[in-house]
Amino acid sequence: MSTSNFQDSPPVPPSIRNANQYEYNQLPLQVLEGTLPTDVQGHVFMVTSIGTVNSGGLPYPDGDSLLCGDGMIYRLDFDTENQVKLTTRIAKPPDYYADKATDSVSQYQKFRFSNHGLTRFSVPLGIRNQLNTAFLPMKFSEDTPARLLVTYDAGRPYEIDTESLDVVTPVGSNQEWQSEVQGYNAPFQPFLSTAHPAFDPHSKEMFTVNYGRSLFNFLDSIAVIHLIDQWLHNICNLWQPKLLKSSLNAVSQSLLSIFGYLYGNYFKWFNKSPIKIKDFVSVMCWDGATSLKQWQLVLPDSSPVKIEQTIHQIGVTKDYIVIMDTSFTMGVEQVLNNPLPHYKRLENILRDILEEPPLPYSAVYIVPRNQLQPNTKTVTVKKVILPLEAAHFLVDYENPEGNITLNAAHIAGMDVSEWVRQYDVSAYPQYKPEDLCGMVPGQVDLGRMGRYVIHGESGNILQSHIISDAKCTWGTDLYTYPDQDSQGQPLKYLDDIYWCSFGLWKDLMTKFVVTQYQNYKNRLIPLEKVLDMARSGVPAYLFRLHASSTESPAIVDSYELPPGYVVLSPQFMPYRGAEKPTDGYIVCTVWHGQENEYWIFDANHLSKGPVCRLSSPPSQQPLHFAMTLHTAWLPKIGKRQASYYLDVRQDYQELVAKAAKRCPKIGKLFEDYVYPNFEQANKP
Repeated sequence: MSTSNFQDSPPVPPSIRNANQYEYNQLPLQVLEGTLPTDVQGHVFMVTSIGTVNSGGLPYPDGDSLLCGDGMIYRLDFDTENQVKLTTRIAKPPDYYADKATDSVSQYQKFRFSNHGLTRFSVPLGIRNQLNTAFLPMKFSEDTPARLLVTYDAGRPYEIDTESLDVVTPVGSNQEWQSEVQGYNAPFQPFLSTAHPAFDPHSKEMFTVNYGRSLFNFLDSIAVIHLIDQWLHNICNLWQPKLLKSSLNAVSQSLLSIFGYLYGNYFKWFNKSPIKIKDFVSVMCWDGATSLKQWQLVLPDSSPVKIEQTIHQIGVTKDYIVIMDTSFTMGVEQVLNNPLPHYKRLENILRDILEEPPLPYSAVYIVPRNQLQPNTKTVTVKKVILPLEAAHFLVDYENPEGNITLNAAHIAGMDVSEWVRQYDVSAYPQYKPEDLCGMVPGQVDLGRMGRYVIHGESGNILQSHIISDAKCTWGTDLYTYPDQDSQGQPLKYLDDIYWCSFGLWKDLMTKFVVTQYQNYKNRLIPLEKVLDMARSGVPAYLFRLHASSTESPAIVDSYELPPGYVVLSPQFMPYRGAEKPTDGYIVCTVWHGQENEYWIFDANHLSKGPVCRLSSPPSQQPLHFAMTLHTAWLPKIGKRQASYYLDVRQDYQELVAKAAKRCPKIGKLFEDYVYPNFEQANKP
């Protein structure tokens, strides 16, 4: 029975905003409905934000983005008969311990971190590497266990121990990476990378990127702004009488409003001015054991590649590295757009002035792997423009005759770096939804699935197929796919990709996001019709896209979630005894009402619904996880055996020494609260 024609859009489940910070050890999950298949195997990893060291979980009281926060790693173990066990760990790199100390130890509180959109930042200490976004399995040798990275867009990837889930080591030292901001003196440098590095299982190489723009002149402004913040706070606290204090607050808010208009318009002018700033993009290659190799990318006219937004994902084929300028912002730019996040009036003014929708297209850069030679420093790339924006894409490994097959989820009319604020109002007059602060706003046009065949040498698009579905492709973004054949060998072609879609929700249609996209150039469905559809709601879906390069792309199987349900984070895991690539199960997260659950589907029969639903047993603390993101699957786990390890003290001592010249307490902070957590703890 179809559930898509309900009269009024159900509320977004409140449970999707709630996350606790409990670290479980082998917690047995309860089967709520159905039967746990007997041929499941391996271990599923998921990651999401669970708030910060001082938030106690999610949501944030002041409505900050749910995507900003420490990463919590969840591992579902299917290696015990008739039982699934859950283990969770907070990802704790060195900056986590600095964040914790500056929040709780009075002498360091002037160094405290604050949330700025999707970024957490401290002027004296730098940017948090929150490790809350994705994973990358890597198997460098047939004789050794698979290894696993956990990643974040604004930081170095970290390898974790798959058994304990502890972070072990970053990939590449601080000296091997280039800061997004030149000349910035802080221990935790803003390194822009990708949340989706790529591993070539044939050549046994991992590829990632390091990129940025020179924004040092703005960091001076940020330091001044934080001094203004402290001055206003201190002045108000000196005056205890309520009337005087409220008067000073009113004056300070007026001054901040004036400052906001001046700062915002200056920043907007600078971004559009012809002033030249240094851009760089480097491809990095790692063999799992030695230092990173890297090459700077240039265009055919020898000018540097310029990234306008982010490189959220890259792909690897037999002969090419594929890099996409993806559809959201990250890093220092988020700080500059929102320099004083505690002042919501200022935040509102700056958002109105500075926020613009993501670019309505996708720039793709094709890097020929045969140019990645030890004796070269730069590589010339081809630039390709896809007609729609995207955040995620996948490529076939094989590129016959130099032709690259690329599948993308086009999130048309959606800004995933935006979030619902406390001062947002509904796009529907007189309507007041439940508190959804921190959520990503709704999509204001129908998403599309694109498949392109691109000639790697020329950059020409040889074939283009773009499809959409009025039910399935609203908010399509997270994915999974079979990556091995029945013999356990890596697949060279992606014939089937599983996607989940968020659906369309009245509660997430804010006036701000609707205004942003009222003149959207790629519009497929008139805005008024989208608002009418959101008024009654479109359910979330899990679907299979048949994406074979020899056939037209088509949605061949799907499951419609009941009204008021959300599904995210699908992960494919093969059956025991699988005979074809799609023989397996899809594990995903589901929210409804106040409940958080794990659902398991037969990957060959999504439309039949879940074969099993899991959650925490009643005797335990309720299982609360907010908007989970990306996933991974490993057949086996074990204590890390690799020898590659970067000593934390050696990695940071040069940066700490420089910062300590400006502020000696930074050195003591590291000695007392950062280094002790890593000495002898993770060394192989």
